[in-house]
Amino acid sequence: MSAITLNPLAIAAGLARHRYLLGQLVRRDVLLRYRGAMFGVLWIFLSPLLMLAIFAFVFGHIFQARWPEQREGLPFWLILYCGLIVFNVFGETVSRASAAVRSFPSYVKKIIFPVDILPLVPLGAALVHAGFNLLILAAALAVTGNLSAGILLFPLLLLPVVLLAIGAAWFLAAWGVFIKDMTQIVPLFVQMLLFLSPVFYPASAVPQGLTFLYNANPLGAVIEAARAAAFGLPVSWPAWLAALAAGAVVAILGHAFFQHSRDEFADVL
Repeated sequence: MSAITLNPLAIAAGLARHRYLLGQLVRRDVLLRYRGAMFGVLWIFLSPLLMLAIFAFVFGHIFQARWPEQREGLPFWLILYCGLIVFNVFGETVSRASAAVRSFPSYVKKIIFPVDILPLVPLGAALVHAGFNLLILAAALAVTGNLSAGILLFPLLLLPVVLLAIGAAWFLAAWGVFIKDMTQIVPLFVQMLLFLSPVFYPASAVPQGLTFLYNANPLGAVIEAARAAAFGLPVSWPAWLAALAAGAVVAILGHAFFQHSRDEFADVL
């Protein structure tokens, strides 16, 4: 039976030992996604740029939407885009996690292969995309005169989302081996979670009767914190730390569940 550990340092050390292999798998995953496309890997840059242009046109010129208590000169579409960068790290990871192990049965049947890194490949690809999105956000903030040093905190503030995504990916990858329907169920869940998180609206706009539900969503705290930092506003560090603790717990439990289930993967696949 596979060894199960709840020690976060041991889990991190195990992943660090296979960082080169994980990096190669992430690189392969990103390159394969754009193989055969006319612009190739340039789509990593072009896709978010086009999306930002559409946001600017639709929300800035057609709807002329405004954020509650939006300060003068800060476009609504940039506020929206900032929240989507955070959410997409989680959304892209978990949407693909349920097939992360099932898609590589030959790896699972190799005794020496570290199967637990397979669910982290979608996360690596999501972080690559987030890096390009962040560069475009910084450029857009500079063009509109809203760039501040707080955006340098953005990568740090993403840490709770990364931990949540890691834990959820381990859970879903294990379930996905036994339940094929997970590949259909999870994207629906992600879509619902998108609208239940403060991406298209601030947490302050949530009715008081539902506030406790939104406070229980660690993604919301990180989205609000990253948005505040990007626009040079104070960050709610207690809420962010609570999200970090929740992310750590989910990651540890997800790893334990994956290790508990992995002995049966080869039999099912």
